[in-house]
Amino acid sequence: MKLKTILYPAVGLLMTASLLSCSKEYIELDPLGQPLVDNYYSNESEAYSGLVATYDIMGKQSKSFENMITMMNAGSDDFFAGGGGPSDGIGIQSFSNYSIDASTIPGSFWNDYFQGVFRTNILLQKLPDVPMDEALRTRFTAEAKALRAYYYFELVRLFRNVPLFTEPILTSEIYNIEQADPEAVYAQIETDLTEALPDLPSRITDLENEAGRLTQGSVQALLGKVYLYEDKNQMAAQQFAEVNGTPGGTSKYGYKLVDNFADLFSLDNEFNSESILEVAATSLANVNYDIWGGGQNEGNTVNQMVGPRGYSRTAGSSAPDYAGGWSFNTVTQGLYDVLNGDPRFDATIADLKALEAAGEATYTPGNKDTGYFLKKFMPLNSEKSTGGGNVELNYRQNVYIIRLADTYLMEAEALGASGARAQALLDAVRARVGLAPVPVSMDNIMLERRRELAGEGHRWFDLVRTDRAASVLADRGFTASKNEILPIPLNELENTLIVQNPNY
Repeated sequence: MKLKTILYPAVGLLMTASLLSCSKEYIELDPLGQPLVDNYYSNESEAYSGLVATYDIMGKQSKSFENMITMMNAGSDDFFAGGGGPSDGIGIQSFSNYSIDASTIPGSFWNDYFQGVFRTNILLQKLPDVPMDEALRTRFTAEAKALRAYYYFELVRLFRNVPLFTEPILTSEIYNIEQADPEAVYAQIETDLTEALPDLPSRITDLENEAGRLTQGSVQALLGKVYLYEDKNQMAAQQFAEVNGTPGGTSKYGYKLVDNFADLFSLDNEFNSESILEVAATSLANVNYDIWGGGQNEGNTVNQMVGPRGYSRTAGSSAPDYAGGWSFNTVTQGLYDVLNGDPRFDATIADLKALEAAGEATYTPGNKDTGYFLKKFMPLNSEKSTGGGNVELNYRQNVYIIRLADTYLMEAEALGASGARAQALLDAVRARVGLAPVPVSMDNIMLERRRELAGEGHRWFDLVRTDRAASVLADRGFTASKNEILPIPLNELENTLIVQNPNY
């Protein structure tokens, strides 16, 4: 699907969504595909539906086969692509071994986020004329700006050289659009986030109806992360300090590390005190393969993707009752060794090799099998959807985009990995799991991020932005001055002024 072809789905609201409610009710915008934008946004209810549509693209983190978590894991040193074989999902396989090119990069990593940009631009254009409560208009506008910033941040760190749209454009104009200077894109991201910040609530108090919506805390955390990627470390540290508060304590936004690390991945611990920005999933959408990945995928797909193939417990076994999966993101020996002996091991890695050796369970090895699987998202039979649709597409586990331990470690890094506060931030992450302090340094911060955030989609970005990817991923085929960004999909280059990224 070319960039030009997502304009009409973006403005026509051809989608369903269930992002904004802790109860995860399935919201259907009916009739699907209508009304078109010229006749829409005539009242407050339609403006809210448009806002829901702009949030929906955040589900790219964990929904559909081409989700961010399993894709970015596969390109890191912590996971292989895995799957059924070396041709199972050519996009994720080619990213994992760095044979990726314009013909194998899944187009959705470009298209989905641009669809988010187009939806926010339409909403921002229409909101001033909608007859609605002024306070709500102000909040919706702030959310739309922050969402546009988030989608552009994902685009610029994935592809670097992208077009910059701040208002809707005609389909005929798409062929004449050139890529913007990355610094201009970052400047727009900063502008959107700083303008959005004062008009958002400081925190969400109505979790039943508003969980997952942006707040001042989540926008400051995102702004701090953007500054960190731009090497504006002092500015990043200032934003993170407000988000984090006293290390180990409760911040002004109510953020606090949860006591038990494993509880972070409990399905019944959604939107907890450590959650800063989180994507909701539901088992009630009744998704099947006919509509999977087409804007109506509201279940967490990561669960199914990382589960072992053919898993079965032996008679009388006390092994976990894992559901079968597609065996993507098999854990490397390197990550196993890094976590071996760490208190977070049992919540992060499912050691099926040990279960099989003990006669507790069996499974069918897939591609790049190591015997180790990503337990944070391991599917359980008890969590299978009992509704309609395909059960493997309807898991309900939420995922974090940003959580507090992440911002603690980013602030410690922004502080130059030195000083009393940086030490306290590192200590707090380790103390939560009962580990003694280690001297604060970049190496120790990066090691802590690897252990703490394993499998959550951060490692590849961490390696790239700290200039460690070329050495760490050399044995995977990573090429410096090329693989730090993805190739632009081939379809985006045809009959347009868009130019392919260097060395692809």
